[in-house]
Amino acid sequence: MTLTREAPPTVRRPPAGERSRRRTEGLATTLMVAPATVLYVVMLIVPVGLALYLSLTDWDGFSADPAFVGAANYVDLLDDPELRRAALVTLLVAAAGTAGLNLCGLGFALLVNGASRLNTFFRIVLFYPHVLSALVVGFLWSAILGTTGAVNNLITTWGGEVLPFLSDPAWATVTMIAVLVWAGFGVNVVLYLAGLQAVPHSLIEAARIDGATRWQVFRNVTLPALGPSVTVNVVLSLVTLLKTYDLVVSLTAGGPAGQTQTVAYLILWNSFHDARLGFGSAQSVILMLVTAALAFVVTKLRRRGELAVHQ
Repeated sequence: MTLTREAPPTVRRPPAGERSRRRTEGLATTLMVAPATVLYVVMLIVPVGLALYLSLTDWDGFSADPAFVGAANYVDLLDDPELRRAALVTLLVAAAGTAGLNLCGLGFALLVNGASRLNTFFRIVLFYPHVLSALVVGFLWSAILGTTGAVNNLITTWGGEVLPFLSDPAWATVTMIAVLVWAGFGVNVVLYLAGLQAVPHSLIEAARIDGATRWQVFRNVTLPALGPSVTVNVVLSLVTLLKTYDLVVSLTAGGPAGQTQTVAYLILWNSFHDARLGFGSAQSVILMLVTAALAFVVTKLRRRGELAVHQ
């Protein structure tokens, strides 16, 4: 018996015209991706790298050469009571605000779901507050809820006492969260409406034929199908609220007595008002890392919940 050795398969090179076409397509793809890549590097990578560098320095933002201090700014963060208070306020705003944004967003999305002129009108009305600048929203509600604002003037006209919407720490925090929810839940409505449009109508009809109530249909059919929309809304709401500063500036200015300062507001205050740009950069790095970690954890938990529902 003679063993024959098979010849290795020959690798056929594409013709020159094919190679030229591939090079042209690769060059075209590179040119199309290049603007987005440059924008990403300039607007994200460079600022993050600069913040990391400045967080290791003692710089007032004006002197020529920042003084390198290593991890001293991060050590100072551990002993900063103002930062700890701001962190608690930020976590409270993020948790309560995320719940409020999603409950209001989902609730109003269910109310205006369906094709009609009236629903289209209400969708525009619900989304409109998000179009306004957060600074404008803060000044608007400050004029409405301030000590001499429209609401308190109306209350005193009726013989009542002034309500401390913005002058009492607890009231001011609740007011700030309520205004944040009012200004932002329109985006959640839009995202939940998109999710509701993707729910198979046949499943809803089948559940109704089987005698399910509206609540049972929502809990067992609609809500599980909205799993991806819930994940997106929760993560977006959480990330947005963790970096809240502009509405704080115009609504409470961090008061009363600094009780409504968020971490993002404190970063701006330390960096520019106190001219401690290195210390503020260290705070921004920590906020960035905490935000990324929380977003990752929430996304993983939500994905795990979605898989458990579909199994």
